[in-house]
Amino acid sequence: MTANSTTSPDFGDALNETPCVSVLLPLPLGKAYTYAVPEGLSPTESLAVGDFVAVPLGVREVSGVVWDGEVDDVPPEKLKSVLAKLDVPPMPESSRRFAEWVANYNMASLGSVLKMLMSVPEALKPPKPVTAYSLNSNLPEIKMTKARERVLKVLQDSPPLPATLLAKEAGVGTSVIKGLAKLDALIAVELPPPPAFEIADWQAPGPTLSAEQAVAADNLRAHVKAGEFAVSVLEGVPGSGKTEVYLEAVSEALAQGKQALVLLPEIALGAQWLARFKDRFGCLPAEWHSDLTQATRRKTWRAVATGEAKVIVGARSALFLPYTDLGVIIIDEEHDQSFKQEDGVIYNARDMAVVRANLGEIPISLVSATPSLESLRNVERGRYEHFDLPDRHAGAELPEISIIDMRQDKPDTGKWLSPKLIQGLKDTFAAGEQALLFLNRRGYAPLTLCQGCGHRFQCPQCTAWLVEHRFLGRLQCHHCGYQMKPPEKCPSCDQTDKLYACGPGVERLAEEVEELFPEMRTEIAVSDNLHTPGQAQELVSQIENRDIDLIIGTQIVAKGYHFPYLTLVGVVDADVGLTGGDIRALERTYQLLYQVAGRAGRAERPGRVLVQTHDPENPVMQALKMGDHKGFIATMSEDRERNGMPPFGRLASVILSGSDERAVDQATANLARTAPRDNGVMTLGPAPAPLALLRGRHRRRFLVKAGRDVNIQARIRSWLKATELPRKVRVQLDIDPYSFM
Repeated sequence: MTANSTTSPDFGDALNETPCVSVLLPLPLGKAYTYAVPEGLSPTESLAVGDFVAVPLGVREVSGVVWDGEVDDVPPEKLKSVLAKLDVPPMPESSRRFAEWVANYNMASLGSVLKMLMSVPEALKPPKPVTAYSLNSNLPEIKMTKARERVLKVLQDSPPLPATLLAKEAGVGTSVIKGLAKLDALIAVELPPPPAFEIADWQAPGPTLSAEQAVAADNLRAHVKAGEFAVSVLEGVPGSGKTEVYLEAVSEALAQGKQALVLLPEIALGAQWLARFKDRFGCLPAEWHSDLTQATRRKTWRAVATGEAKVIVGARSALFLPYTDLGVIIIDEEHDQSFKQEDGVIYNARDMAVVRANLGEIPISLVSATPSLESLRNVERGRYEHFDLPDRHAGAELPEISIIDMRQDKPDTGKWLSPKLIQGLKDTFAAGEQALLFLNRRGYAPLTLCQGCGHRFQCPQCTAWLVEHRFLGRLQCHHCGYQMKPPEKCPSCDQTDKLYACGPGVERLAEEVEELFPEMRTEIAVSDNLHTPGQAQELVSQIENRDIDLIIGTQIVAKGYHFPYLTLVGVVDADVGLTGGDIRALERTYQLLYQVAGRAGRAERPGRVLVQTHDPENPVMQALKMGDHKGFIATMSEDRERNGMPPFGRLASVILSGSDERAVDQATANLARTAPRDNGVMTLGPAPAPLALLRGRHRRRFLVKAGRDVNIQARIRSWLKATELPRKVRVQLDIDPYSFM
């Protein structure tokens, strides 16, 4: 299929009696299918490229998009016709080109990417009109009751009202309304659905900005006003007011009548962000994340397609909504790994957002206290602008960071808090302030073993230990979700009272804190109990109202929050994440610890951070201790460049998986024989993946390494095309991998 920029489809040979169009379907297909245009649909008036249509596929009916490109030469007896044009605005050209770019770069099928853009099939149907009732001017004679009198009185000076609203105004049940309609006292009328979202007041004054904030905000506004592609990195220490700066760009987009997209890494944690937005613009934006009801998703998708939804805040999937007139994109916490989609179509939302901005000729801002090396490298090369906010807003001071050497300041046996951290908690509580203990491990303990025979509880479907969740009474795999009740005796040696929980999780930490500070009000904040924005809002309210003295949490509480009385952050095990062969391990750990440290002392009360580690000489710990952010970035950058790793080189993962281990090994051997290892390309592997068994599938990995000037996708395509692979083995491709599991 050849893509072009026309706005009308190729209807085939003009001499052909049956005009045809190409229709792309949201299925794992690499090209569009050819369909005939029936007489009821005029090719010049009723169908255009981008239109959503219903078509037959086998025995079922599916929805697709009329795509530009040449139609296939299909024999007349096999040619099927478009069933209907759907009543929804056409998919904009920028969205179609974006789908093609994402598919090509990430080596995914075009139909699979289209499925992400058509994520709510029900939204392709127009919303049902609202039935309302008005007073019949020729009121028939009816038996009058007090309830009926109240209804008629409400409607005397009122426009038509829906039954539920009318019943509420009149203080009656809806059965009274329906009864009056049957008697022809009320006339049913159809009204268009009410507005899906309130209109943000872009003229509302924003906060007074500092000189540095104003420079950044003015530049962002200028790019939006000019309607030009530009990428800016907005870097600033935690509490420097980055959100207020980029909301100025959102305000300018609204002033231009355009849409604005803000991507957050953890939408369930956007409670304070949403409150800040409402304070600024007088209403809430449209939200897009997995916790929305199907009805809300349908309403939001269609409101984006019609242009009614002007500001959308969401998770990475919000990038694939059908924006009709997008004016600016903001990626908050742009360094965050959760912007990387690891299943289905594998992509990095931050990088794809830059592409989307380029195709739409609009500005994009990448925002972070700890920008990724990739973004900083683009700044260095002059491809991205850079704005720095080095100071906290309103004169607040950055917290003091102290490193606790756990080899010297040892906790009691079986405990995890050092004497120095315990004393810090005592001092904080005595001052009437709040504390946060950070440990990036959910559950009670990451491993359970038998002290008698050494048996370890492992997931039967994954190469992973089962994590004990003692509060829920289960052992659980955090990769596939498998769970079991903890047994009373070892399944290997049948001994009782020998099962031992190894290492701490947040639940075990809470148990230790309860013994030390029984009077303190403690709350665990993890993804297990913060599934939704509502749950996050409840936690935020409790902390803001000072109903909680101590928060114990994972990375879910590491970023974005502002709590004036939170003055102490204790990092219980800073060494988590420093090992494992991940090229970004040090960078990621530093970013996470720097972010969580930024939760302390964000108002007039000074904050401090105590970091427990068994490796105080590690570059991450030294950078935190010395406050040497730029030095750490320079060291990491030099190391990556020396080894030809991103952003100075390119990587791609090729993962083979299947339920039949022999077939996977055969496929691995076949690929190993034809692997590219020349002309600037090095193939590492094959090797069992660290998670060699995942969800019951055996896994093997190759890692392809190349220079920046190499078309790594083309080399991989040639490699796979030249290699015979068993059909029951799945090949998964990850361009620019973030996970090496």
